[in-house]
Amino acid sequence: MGRRLVVLCAGLLIMAFGVAFSIKAGLGTSPISSLPYVASLLTPLTVGTATIIMHCVLILLQILLLRRRYQLIQLAQLPVALLFGSLTDFAVWALQPIPEPSSYPLAWLLCLVGILLVGIGVSFEVNARLVTLAGEGLVLAVCTVFGPPFPKAKIGFDCTLVLLSVILGLAGLGYLAGVREGTVAAALCVGLVSKLVTRAVFRPQSGPKDL
Repeated sequence: MGRRLVVLCAGLLIMAFGVAFSIKAGLGTSPISSLPYVASLLTPLTVGTATIIMHCVLILLQILLLRRRYQLIQLAQLPVALLFGSLTDFAVWALQPIPEPSSYPLAWLLCLVGILLVGIGVSFEVNARLVTLAGEGLVLAVCTVFGPPFPKAKIGFDCTLVLLSVILGLAGLGYLAGVREGTVAAALCVGLVSKLVTRAVFRPQSGPKDL
């Protein structure tokens, strides 16, 4: 159990720095982080605090969907959300000394570092086999209630977050914020990176079958 906790916390920290690098790059964050990032631009909330609030909403949606089938152990997603949000704010603060990218290729370099770190973090988080983040928890709840396969439900969930981010950014800021070409790259590559890391670092039987 202690070893799994270490793997989980390491994964959350790595993911948090991946989010921070994507924000620093300015080419769009990963789908799961796009909505909290836009919310942080429209409110006094930090990205980490907005992430925590979003995860709390996702946990509530799981409860509403599953009702009696909801397992109380899944409330462990709440402290994980608190930790991940706090680590995200820490990572954003830690990267402040890094200057804004002065060229498009440099922005892509930072973006790719962010994608790589998020993919590694996802692999660690999943292979810890303790608790999923609230986003994956909601997708699993949708699969349980409505029956779609996990990959399709995950794509639908990510697209919904991106769409909400686009609407919120255009309505509140007048421009696209947090959703750009880097978002598309993250959607395409994070799962691949996670799968490669799982095969290289963890035993095949412990890796997620749906990545």
